[in-house]
Amino acid sequence: MPVILPVKNISPSFGDNCFIAPNATIVGDVEMGDNCSVWFNAVIRGDVHYIRIGNNTNIQDGACIHCTYMYAPTNIGNNVSIGHNALVHGCTLKDNVLVGMGAIVMDHAIVEEFVIIAAGAIVLEKTVCESGYLYAGIPAKKIKPVTPEQREMLTNLPGRYIMYSGWFKE
Repeated sequence: MPVILPVKNISPSFGDNCFIAPNATIVGDVEMGDNCSVWFNAVIRGDVHYIRIGNNTNIQDGACIHCTYMYAPTNIGNNVSIGHNALVHGCTLKDNVLVGMGAIVMDHAIVEEFVIIAAGAIVLEKTVCESGYLYAGIPAKKIKPVTPEQREMLTNLPGRYIMYSGWFKE
């Protein structure tokens, strides 16, 4: 069973048709939309500030979503894919974003729509990642525009995770 716990009498809430892996952890002030998935060993800790997650968002294996006490909540939009072992901390991810495997997005960073954060990239505090670009490196820098194929991937990937999560509900 997943670990789903209240913190200071605030419990996580979930929309319809969400999949939470048996060893995922979700605590505190977390609100998740419809058709989301939280995969194996992922942690979403809404203990020190709130976390809001839109619809059709997938938080993949080993990812950690957190925030900073009285400073930086975390807001995640619709159709967002957060890759394996990524760290999303006190920032805003708008719609149709991919945070690559092992990437880090820090406090008060804003990742606009249709952005790819490359695997292993580190988006520093208060960075704004402009819509329609790929960001990579340490610290993350704008590398090139998202291609039409990548834009299609950003649109289609959340649906794949809805399909994958359905396999565990059969």
